Amino acid sequence: RQRRRQARPVAAPARIAPGASPVNALAVDAGRAFQGALRPMREDDLDAVHAIEIRAYEFPWTVGIFRDCLRADYPAWVLRQDERTTGYSLMSAAADEAHVLNICIAPSHQGGGHGRHLLRALVHVARGRGAERVFLEVRPSTIGAIALYHSEGFNEIGRRPRYYPARDGREDALVMAIELLPPEQ
Repeated sequence: RQRRRQARPVAAPARIAPGASPVNALAVDAGRAFQGALRPMREDDLDAVHAIEIRAYEFPWTVGIFRDCLRADYPAWVLRQDERTTGYSLMSAAADEAHVLNICIAPSHQGGGHGRHLLRALVHVARGRGAERVFLEVRPSTIGAIALYHSEGFNEIGRRPRYYPARDGREDALVMAIELLPPEQ
């Protein structure tokens, strides 16, 4: 049996609850007082997903970007409440890393913990796919998102200059990460 080289910590550690399934984001729904359900995103969700995207962001993704993510088999989830899509999340996962690509909640549903729920589901899936760390970028101007990521254990590890389009040119991205530790036995 080979010993794995210890990963250099890049961010705060996160742990999964004992007994939780490491693969299925739906497991994050179990046993919690949460109104809504997660299910894998499908191509027939893209109109509803894009409608949320254009309401939530000044510089939204195109339907083609979402379609490409699905065709690349990226983990992608929709949050459904009262038979309507109210949020979504996507990430890429390769080798021992995962990258949160997009988390969005419809503006009319923000502030109810739904973004936190989606983030936790993505981290859960990342762990199940063998990721040792999860990265994301966030606009410095989105104070609420940054506070959410910090409260979930993400730390700022860098900055990407002029990463995002902005009304007056470009905006930097904060790069954040969390180190995923194995579940406690």
